[in-house]
Amino acid sequence: MSGESVLERLQKQFGDAITGANLDAIDPWIEVASTAIEEVCRYLKADNELQLDYLNCITGVDYFHSDPKKLQKMGEEPHTLLVYHLSSTAKKHTLVLKVRLPRWKDDREGDLPELPSVTSIWRTADWHEREVYDLSGVWFVGHPDLRRILCPEDWVGYPLRRDYEMPLEYHGIRGR
Repeated sequence: MSGESVLERLQKQFGDAITGANLDAIDPWIEVASTAIEEVCRYLKADNELQLDYLNCITGVDYFHSDPKKLQKMGEEPHTLLVYHLSSTAKKHTLVLKVRLPRWKDDREGDLPELPSVTSIWRTADWHEREVYDLSGVWFVGHPDLRRILCPEDWVGYPLRRDYEMPLEYHGIRGR
């Protein structure tokens, strides 16, 4: 099934919840509103023609620059982008979904942006969402066990955020 036909199906089914697409990219992608990600994913897995039954990974990308000149060149507001790579084992095709979130919930620094969990759709989302939470600071609402997976539970901050500052020491152990 072509990317254009998938995009048309999703636009017909979800309307304005499909917020963008780039079907000419190396990995063609479709952007989904954060409020609709769970519903769209459920549809993509259940639809007989799509059968996107496997979640390969979820990646969090921080679009932020502390340098005002670089921020201006970026041409858009700082945000967090989540990228979902999906596959159909039966149909042998793939799809990339993107979801744009604010860097902080309600623009309050330190309050993590929230997104519905897709663990009820794909069991593999359990670990992927925990990794994005741990390293990029996104809270997955409805996740059954959202806790750090790579960093210790008492770690402060989210190492893949561009404004993260590595601590000089951790529990008395000097890191640098």
